[in-house]
Amino acid sequence: MIRQFVDALRKEIRKDMNNYTNDVAAGACKSFEDYQKLCGVIQGLALAESHMLALLSKVDNDNE
Repeated sequence: MIRQFVDALRKEIRKDMNNYTNDVAAGACKSFEDYQKLCGVIQGLALAESHMLALLSKVDNDNE
């Protein structure tokens, strides 16, 4: 059950990360502040994904 939750959430996080990365690459940032903000959002999403995968790994190991 938790794996399904993590997979669904990870899919959404990845979709958001890709969209923000595409925005940066396409020059959507109108200022350096916009660029910094999007980089921070991408970094935050990556960190959230990392924590989520670590939690899933811990749960998997506890179930073994």
